[in-house]
Amino acid sequence: MPKKSISRFNASQFQDNILEWYAKNRRVLPWRVAGGGRTDPYKVWLSEIMLQQTTVPAVIPYFLKFLEKWPSVFDLANARDEDVMVAWAGLGYYARARNLLKCARVVAHDFGGVFPKTIDELIKLSGVGPYTAAAISTIAYGNAATVMDGNIERIVARIFAIETPLPQGKKDIREKADIVFADISELGKKSVQAFPQALMDIGAGVCTPKNPLCEFCPVQKYCQAYKLRTPESFPVRAIKKESLVRKGKVYWIQDKAGNVMVEKRSDNRMLGGMLGLPTTNWDKKGKDIDFQVKGLKKIGVIYHTFTHFKLELDIYGAILPDIKIMLDSFPQLTMLNLKESNINKAGFPTVFLKASKMALKYFSG
Repeated sequence: MPKKSISRFNASQFQDNILEWYAKNRRVLPWRVAGGGRTDPYKVWLSEIMLQQTTVPAVIPYFLKFLEKWPSVFDLANARDEDVMVAWAGLGYYARARNLLKCARVVAHDFGGVFPKTIDELIKLSGVGPYTAAAISTIAYGNAATVMDGNIERIVARIFAIETPLPQGKKDIREKADIVFADISELGKKSVQAFPQALMDIGAGVCTPKNPLCEFCPVQKYCQAYKLRTPESFPVRAIKKESLVRKGKVYWIQDKAGNVMVEKRSDNRMLGGMLGLPTTNWDKKGKDIDFQVKGLKKIGVIYHTFTHFKLELDIYGAILPDIKIMLDSFPQLTMLNLKESNINKAGFPTVFLKASKMALKYFSG
């Protein structure tokens, strides 16, 4: 690899270039305010929680739906857990939804509906980690802090051509990010709020993971990765281990009226608090359900990928004259009418939607 050219980094000029670009190219997003409008901390917090490990295009419809149902933190705090979990279905990482409710209730009841302003106070709230606390404090209140998300991490890794592979390289990237954010408070509150959002927008539209548009980058002259002609190689990532595969069974037990046995998963399980089909203990945090059902047969298989493993579930199904008597033997189960017109309204996580659609197709075919 060619030797990196080392030059003095001018943080002030870098920040000016970023903010000038942002003034002309900023994304219009429903949680942002235009012009001199007042930023709503509730919207900032809600968007940041939703954006954890999820993309902006995927989040926007969910954000708008939440805002329509629960326009303030008080509304969300008073919502039923089941309603919030249904509205969240499809966003993944369902612990975020449970923490969302916990956080909303603390802010509403203990803080009078006003989100704390400092990182130290924010980080005490459920679901709010160091990055989210810094983002809320900076974007909502204009408190200068180093904000890190995947886009900013990628930009910093490329600007300084940081060669330490992730995840170990996060420490080096954070240290360099402090240089990028140095003395940003001297530019004023609006610039403090705008700067991390500007970096996020550049990461989303210019300094992309693949095929970055370096010719449109406002800080190209600072970028060591560009000088090396290898921007896509940063951030450097450790070689991934092959994902673990877990296997299990999922059950579709219905009557002729279209009622199906469903389970509300306990909070300590994966997809906890969500409604789904009964399964075996593939997440290793529950108990196997052993259905002794006449006519139960394998009708298909589905595959789903979680962060740390892949899941393979065999679908077993049966149609019974009456399934109400099964509720006495399985108190954690209930019935839900899941005819085809109702399947998308159930609020199932994606893995159970896959199984349901396959079972419906099988029994209606």
